[in-house]
Amino acid sequence: MSSCFAAGGKEVTYLQWMLQAWGWTLSVALLALIVALVLGSLMGIFRTTPSKALVWLGETWTEVFRNIPLIVQIFLWYHVLPAIFKPLQAFPSFILVVFALGCFTSARIAEQVKAGINTLPKGQRYAGLAMGFTLPQTYRYVLLPMAFRIVIPPLTSESMNIIKNSSVAFAVSIAELAFFAQQAAEETSQPIMMYSAATLLYFVSAFAINRIAKFVETRVQVPGMLGSK
Repeated sequence: MSSCFAAGGKEVTYLQWMLQAWGWTLSVALLALIVALVLGSLMGIFRTTPSKALVWLGETWTEVFRNIPLIVQIFLWYHVLPAIFKPLQAFPSFILVVFALGCFTSARIAEQVKAGINTLPKGQRYAGLAMGFTLPQTYRYVLLPMAFRIVIPPLTSESMNIIKNSSVAFAVSIAELAFFAQQAAEETSQPIMMYSAATLLYFVSAFAINRIAKFVETRVQVPGMLGSK
């Protein structure tokens, strides 16, 4: 792993290259997770409102992004959308991949947020409205704090999945872990070592997310509610 290669006139060790690739993987995954949480939560909320238009919007968003394979969405964001919407051509491929992965994952999070809200007793919504809260305030102060506590376990799974799904970024030449493993294996003729190293870093990343989410779940759980002990 101490071999060197020339990159832009500089000698860089394979270890440094691998750590840089790990950084790209974490950057793509974490930014995509933020996009997914924001859009997924919004669409999940829309699907539980009394407004038929908002329900339709949330359902359509979920079905579209859930039923198109991720690799196809990556290519759509990278090749097709910039050709249709010219301003997107100014965005680097890294940002386009973040939005592709974020939108794909948001469809799954929308399902979980919807399920979390629907799990709550209907009396909580009525109680919030009876206290004089508007519908948005009822969601903000009554429903969502409890719903998100309930869906922490499935959100943990999605957070781990987004680390693994970030590997598709190699398809558009993002220098993340999968790209590193493929290129380094070809240059060194040591595919076992290179793919094992990349696999280990994927595992460490996903396991760290799991432990952080478990800690958060323990701190915020409400006794007697679904998902608590």
